[in-house]
Amino acid sequence: MKKIIITLDGPAGSGKSTTAREVAKKINYTYLDTGAMYRAITLAVLERQINPGRAADVIALLHHLQLSLNYENGVQKTFLNGRDVSEDIRTMAVTQNVSVISGVREVREFLVKQQREIGKQGGFVIDGRDAGTVIFPNAELKFFLTAKVEERAKRRQKEMAAKGVHVPLDEMIADIQSRDEFDSTRAESPLIKAADAIELDNSAMTIEEQVDFIVNVFRSRFAVSA
Repeated sequence: MKKIIITLDGPAGSGKSTTAREVAKKINYTYLDTGAMYRAITLAVLERQINPGRAADVIALLHHLQLSLNYENGVQKTFLNGRDVSEDIRTMAVTQNVSVISGVREVREFLVKQQREIGKQGGFVIDGRDAGTVIFPNAELKFFLTAKVEERAKRRQKEMAAKGVHVPLDEMIADIQSRDEFDSTRAESPLIKAADAIELDNSAMTIEEQVDFIVNVFRSRFAVSA
């Protein structure tokens, strides 16, 4: 049976990455974290002390970047100019600037081309802000994950705490709200729900429940046995 493309879009902290990763494991697909690719470029911008708001300088930097993905036991590793930056791209500084970088049209074009090439054979679960609207508008199965702002902020706070970074909840809520506003109103590929996407409010759901829901939809629609 031909493998399909499954997309999971949604705002920051909606659980896209964790859910997509677990869904991919359950159905023996590959997980493609598009957000990691934008984070890698953001990291490069910050390390070179480029102002993220200076689009011309960000665009000029693209010609000096080589981005690649490797998979180890199903886990995506992100490499920037041959260096594994999988951990470095998860810092608070990158998180706070990635929306600005991902709003640059040339950055999106640079990465969307690579993402389409990676997923063209199917068999991928892909998460992002525009995976089902821009990158793979013809994906066979699309989901839009969302949750209350407070719940999303608590999730991000927990993630950061696990890395030894403690961010006050009110600060995290403000950051989430700021990213929501920017992502949904930007000119390039704004965060919107695809017309054919299944919306899933996971405010009161566990990761396991989200994964089971998506896997069950996949299996029922594409006649795949458990």
